[in-house]
Amino acid sequence: QVQLVESGGGLVQAGDSLRLSCAASGRPFSSYAMGWFRQGPAKEREFVSAVNWSGTSTYYADSVKGRFTISRDNAKNAVYLQMNSLKPEDTAVYYCAVNVAGSFRESDFRSWGQGTQVTVSS
Repeated sequence: QVQLVESGGGLVQAGDSLRLSCAASGRPFSSYAMGWFRQGPAKEREFVSAVNWSGTSTYYADSVKGRFTISRDNAKNAVYLQMNSLKPEDTAVYYCAVNVAGSFRESDFRSWGQGTQVTVSS
């Protein structure tokens, strides 16, 4: 079992940037694709971004494409989400998780972290 801890959230203004980190421990991390999801107020959790095991392939929801960048450092057992040009609608709790089945469906991710709150004011 991989344990995940997210950090880096905070309160920012529209147009600002934040970098989220997800630290992994437990089972070997580098074998898995990883993903970021978010859950806004009164919303269901939604896919944000994913990266394959080597970091060579990345995937984004249309709502964040061009603004967010996912990356990973397997030597540090970490995944990152660089968020630029933040908008109020990006306000959410952001979670990282391990991809175990290859799709971007929430059900194909495991080992959810506790989440980190991102709040973007207008």
